[in-house]
Formats: sequence, C-alpha cells, structure tokens
Amino acid sequence: MRISRHAAVFFGLFAFSLAPSALNGGEALRMQVSPAIQRAPALLTVRVMVESSSENRLLQVVAESPTFYRSSEVEIDGANASPLKVFQFRGLPTGLYEVTGVLVGAQGRRATISRVAEVVPSPGER
Repeated sequence: MRISRHAAVFFGLFAFSLAPSALNGGEALRMQVSPAIQRAPALLTVRVMVESSSENRLLQVVAESPTFYRSSEVEIDGANASPLKVFQFRGLPTGLYEVTGVLVGAQGRRATISRVAEVVPSPGER
C-alpha cells in the first residue's frame, strides 16, 4: 500500500501532537486538536494547557486553511487562571487546517504552538 508524501507528513505531525509531555518551566503551552480528520461541516475542538505564570495575559487560537480563517481568544488572569482552555470551531468547510495557539504576556508573545487537522468532503460533496 502506497501513501502519498502529504499523507505521511500529516500523520507524522498527528502522531507527534499526541506525544505525552508535561508542562514545565520550558514549555508554556500544550495543545490537542480533535478530531484530526473529519467530514465537513466540521466541529473542531481545541484543548490548550497553559503553564501558570503571572506574565500570562491572553490566549488566541486560530484555525486557518487556504480558503478559510476563524479565530478566538480568551483573557488569562496570570497565575490565577485555570490551566485548561477549550475552544470549539463549528461549521468548518473542507480543507487542511493549521491550528495555532499564541500565548501573550505582559511583554508580548510568550509562546506559540501549532497542530494540523483535516476536514474532508462529506459524501456527495465535491
């Protein structure tokens, strides 16, 4: 069975995104996007773990394909904030999406993380 280079890269990134890791002083963000592949119109759930820090001010998450863009953001109350933030993007059309989380602190951007998700056509859709 042959798989395309595109599919191999996608599944490699997907497997890497599932690798367990603990938040520590060197990792300000961890993100999980699910499901990794689904049919249009899609509901994409993004879970972001944010390391506790008095510097944290804002978390922005963007879902972007070549033909579609959606973003959401939430203010963070420094070290007092809950570490888990959940975002949902509804009605996403067909496309390969880069989902990016950006943590902003008092002095600007603190951390960035990206994952990939794919929305495939529904049966009968072109």
